[in-house]
Amino acid sequence: MAPVVSPRRRRTLPLALALLALGGSLASCSRQRGDQLRLGAGIALTGNAGLLGQDARTGLDLARQQFAKQAPGLELQLEDTGSDEAGATVAFRRLINAKPVAILGPSLSQQGFAVMPMADRAGIPVIGVSTTAEGIPQIGPFVARVASPVTVVAPRSLAKAVQLNPGIRRVAVFFAQDDVFCTSETRIFQRAIRSKGLELVAVQRTSVHDTDFQIPITNVLRSRPQLVVISALVSDGGNLVRQLRELGYTGPIVAGNGLNTPNIYPVCQRHCDGLMITQAYNPSLANASNRNLLALFRRGRAADAVPPQVTAQAYSAYQVVHEALANLKGSLPKGTTLSSLPLQELRQRLLKTLLAGTYQTPLGELRFSPEGEVLQRDFSVARVSMAADGRSGRFVLLP
Repeated sequence: MAPVVSPRRRRTLPLALALLALGGSLASCSRQRGDQLRLGAGIALTGNAGLLGQDARTGLDLARQQFAKQAPGLELQLEDTGSDEAGATVAFRRLINAKPVAILGPSLSQQGFAVMPMADRAGIPVIGVSTTAEGIPQIGPFVARVASPVTVVAPRSLAKAVQLNPGIRRVAVFFAQDDVFCTSETRIFQRAIRSKGLELVAVQRTSVHDTDFQIPITNVLRSRPQLVVISALVSDGGNLVRQLRELGYTGPIVAGNGLNTPNIYPVCQRHCDGLMITQAYNPSLANASNRNLLALFRRGRAADAVPPQVTAQAYSAYQVVHEALANLKGSLPKGTTLSSLPLQELRQRLLKTLLAGTYQTPLGELRFSPEGEVLQRDFSVARVSMAADGRSGRFVLLP
């Protein structure tokens, strides 16, 4: 079935969640038929986070294709959150009113802190696909995520850059001060820089709405950095990378998770080459789930095309919810269907089942802590390799 698009609290329950998938056009209906269950998704399809959101939408669509013929069925309602808190609030109100079994999203951590409490208060499991800032699972007992936190991810690319460039001593940092994920990530980067005994020679604040970085870059380059670390989103971060190179910086650049998408290629173009970013997704992983994702993704694309990380995360989130629902259904008395349970009981039992499970996904083996934090074992660091056309490229995993 095609999809329908239409201050922290301490947790007291085991937490976590569920999610959903993918996209189509806006609509809303509220009845669930047989074992047909509704899942809601709030994803940024427009605005400066829209490129990340489109990656997630692709993953949700591919997951829907993979699991559509398997019971229990999932009817998907996708809402565009835009790229700010106001848009996310409108989208989540629509989703909550549609009475879903769970919600996936939103795309940005800043949006997550605004709207995940809404789902939590309504007793709806909500799972983040790309919300990696510190504190997301602590929002409430119904909040979880499949995206590993910045505390786990960020230090790995910095360590790899230092390993490959052992003479590095002087580091400059740029971060978007008006995005909660970027401010969370830069704190982790800066702690890691200091812990390695490196000198933090400049910390430059920017905005996700900036397009011209000439003055801040010129000021930073006066400090003669040997490494630049960037916490930003796709549009501002890609422009920052391009302008750094155009203004003469030739050293290594480490980027945070906000730039972890092939959608940066047309923004920074040939200047993306060499950019280092930690990857939670390894396309060479040889499990059945990843093989299914690759086969679906490559239909109509090049035979060696690789899904972006957020696409793999969205697919994995859908898979986790689908498997948790199947496991829950198998535990019910004979003749009892999932949709025959009172909706709030179904949500609570789904949450409990989901948190207790172990899942073999395109991201590798995933489990959850009792608080809803994803527990992922495998990570890599990739370096961007741009093609001769200067507008396409690929993430090459480093040994």
